[in-house]
Amino acid sequence: MIIYGKQVVLYALKNHADIIQEIYVTKEWDKQSFKIFSASKKPILRLDPKKAQALAHGGNHQGILAKITPLDSTPLSELKAASRLLVLCGISDVGNLGAIFRSAYCLGVRGIIITQIASPKIEGIIRASAGAAFDMPFCVQENPLSLINELKAAGFCLYGADMSGEDVAHFSPAQKWALFLGNESEGLIAKISKKLDKMLSIKMRADFDSLNVSVAAGIMMSHLDSNL
Repeated sequence: MIIYGKQVVLYALKNHADIIQEIYVTKEWDKQSFKIFSASKKPILRLDPKKAQALAHGGNHQGILAKITPLDSTPLSELKAASRLLVLCGISDVGNLGAIFRSAYCLGVRGIIITQIASPKIEGIIRASAGAAFDMPFCVQENPLSLINELKAAGFCLYGADMSGEDVAHFSPAQKWALFLGNESEGLIAKISKKLDKMLSIKMRADFDSLNVSVAAGIMMSHLDSNL
């Protein structure tokens, strides 16, 4: 697995050096940065810019990439022991996924379950999360309806995000909860919404009824945490 971009690679070097196999650079770096690279005692290879661009799939690698051991997902059985989970249903945009991982890590969520997306682009999520995805337990579950049954059996109260729901700002959550968020265009499908315990919303003050899903996720997580 290849990661790229200065902030992400430096975060991995500082916090997860054990998973880094090789470091790739395409330019001369300042002494302080190169000292960090060298201190890791990982092989440092010089790459042709075209090769680096290919490894980054056209992304902005900022002249530094790293080959890492692929991240292991966390077994669902372990996530069910947590107290706060996010369930992302059909969210495919890696920018949104990464931003949600980053906010979730900062706001105390203990795990993320990705569903209705068979093969999420983990490399893109790592970059968009500024490295937070390294430290956020996650797993992928194909069937959201089976997942709902498992989470209920594990004692979770299940909440969904929907514009018609109860105002999250004044809602007192259970001690053990999972928040379901739908995709960018359609939200949660009816088959999922009907099985959840409560639908929650963010009340708008202006004549506008749409928030980016990652922004909405951050607001809802913050309210659920502060209202416990």
